[in-house]
Amino acid sequence: MMERMKTGVLIVLVALSLLQSYLLAYSMPRLGATVRSDQDYVNTERLGTQSHVENTIFPDDLIIHMGDDRHTVIYPDTQFYEMILKQRLIGREFKGFQRSPITLIDWNEVRKNDIGIELRFGSGVAVDLLQKLLKLEGDLLFLNDSIDRIWIFKTTDTEEIRTFFFSSEEGIVYESVRADLTVRDVQDYVGFGQHLPEYMMVGDDLYAPKESLQATAMTFPYETYSPEQMQRSLFFDPSTTRAIVDRSGSQIFTDGKRGLKVEQNGLWINYTNPAATQSSEVLLSENVYASVEFINQHGGWDGTHAFVGTTADREHKLVTFRKYVEQYPVVSNSPFNYGQIQLTLQQGVVTEYSRSLITLKPQAQDREVRWLPGGENLEQRLKGYERRSEITALFPALRPVPMEDDLLRLDPVWAVRLSDGTEEVLTDAYPVGYSPPAKPPEGSNGAGGEGEAAGDPEDASADNRDALPGGESVASGAGARTDRVGQSNGIESSTTAGDFTGRGLSGLVADRFGNGGGDSVADSSSGKDVSSDRDAGNGSAVASAGNNASGQGASGGVGSTGQGGNEKEEEPGSLGDSEAAREDGETDLAADPPASGIAAPSGEGRLDRNRR
Repeated sequence: MMERMKTGVLIVLVALSLLQSYLLAYSMPRLGATVRSDQDYVNTERLGTQSHVENTIFPDDLIIHMGDDRHTVIYPDTQFYEMILKQRLIGREFKGFQRSPITLIDWNEVRKNDIGIELRFGSGVAVDLLQKLLKLEGDLLFLNDSIDRIWIFKTTDTEEIRTFFFSSEEGIVYESVRADLTVRDVQDYVGFGQHLPEYMMVGDDLYAPKESLQATAMTFPYETYSPEQMQRSLFFDPSTTRAIVDRSGSQIFTDGKRGLKVEQNGLWINYTNPAATQSSEVLLSENVYASVEFINQHGGWDGTHAFVGTTADREHKLVTFRKYVEQYPVVSNSPFNYGQIQLTLQQGVVTEYSRSLITLKPQAQDREVRWLPGGENLEQRLKGYERRSEITALFPALRPVPMEDDLLRLDPVWAVRLSDGTEEVLTDAYPVGYSPPAKPPEGSNGAGGEGEAAGDPEDASADNRDALPGGESVASGAGARTDRVGQSNGIESSTTAGDFTGRGLSGLVADRFGNGGGDSVADSSSGKDVSSDRDAGNGSAVASAGNNASGQGASGGVGSTGQGGNEKEEEPGSLGDSEAAREDGETDLAADPPASGIAAPSGEGRLDRNRR
């Protein structure tokens, strides 16, 4: 009997041992207290606005190549930038990527002769992040790479569209042989560039405007997060932290492991959270996602920020976001830091966090026009820069200047990015009150759609310069004004006296690309010329887009010259009456100037500054 009892107890013990082994092997232990008190954890205080990764991925600029070695640059938060990127590129499919050496094509010849567009991403964006903008399908080699430029162009003598993605790794490009793009798409992109200031090449991938560039200096009131707010946001239990002041006067909060240093009189913080070094590699995109989520929880976002990228020597551990105010990025240097959020990560854990505590009010308190140098002036300043060989990008930016009464002034400057990723100010804008010298209007006999000068050139407003490539004016005379903040606020013209001069405008899609020659005011939907009304007795000759290739007759709109003494309005498709009338002599437009201004092409109004 005793033996049976012993056997039964042993069986039970063995069964319990097997059950315990099973539970240990296949269940997760529940560690810690089952009941949490209010003092166990302090909820993070949400500051600022929230954002998403896709809101931080966009090109630094768009380069439009118009053929004949003519170029222009479009910057973020401008109307044409949004129309091209959001309405015509985002969501397009690119498939069938083929890896090739960059020497496959003579890119200098493409830049000079072929119409197209470049999207430039600074130091590079991982393909899996770029997929937030475009639909990309490729092999693992492509999907694991980083892209710093996308170039789409139409070959000169064919209707072929070619699309190349430039790897951040030097010397490698990927061609998408199945891209969701047509010739019409590329012509649309180039058509936008017809109305913008013309740029010239001043070095490898460096573009500078041929004329002075109009910008705006702004003064913003601001608020700040208090050091105590950031302390509550970054520490699990602020009650366990203590505050000390170092020799430089900076305030430091620490709980024995983490540290929060407050500098610049409470306007800048450096947060450190030491972590053990990990040997395994983490994808850049994972660090970017972790960084965006961390910022959402600890300080939020003050306006628009762009993911800048990282440098190779940091092994994808440093993530930087740069602030934009309207269309320009903010570039600052010590001793006043502002405009960047920087994070260092280890295995997805933020170990360093640096940012400004300033939050700008939505509206600027003051604005004033400033002009940035262009042409030979800017080129000479580039040549005189001591680190000229290290420059990889040239761009307009805003430099922050702190003022009294909680005001921050943002002055326009030309800035450069160097090969090591740092950014520096190249040159300031001209002083307040400067206006570029007025250029004499350029007349023509009507060939190619160029208008003949009319009116007194001294009446031309300086505000009207640089509104078109080459600095040609859209309108001049009493009451005439073309407003352009930055490099494009659209084309908005009006007159009272009717003294017009300058160059006819092409529509959104330039007629020179397959629709006849001559620059004319074109209807964006049909491509046909639009004539301006004339006073009774003078009339005007109007040449249709289809018959304007020879430059005969008059392009519709302002600045065109009719030929002949008794001109009349022609039906589209006919030039005979206009040609015959030319033999009787030329009509002087200045004697009876047109009474109405140039109507801006469709979609060319003032910019909406509220992006995203």
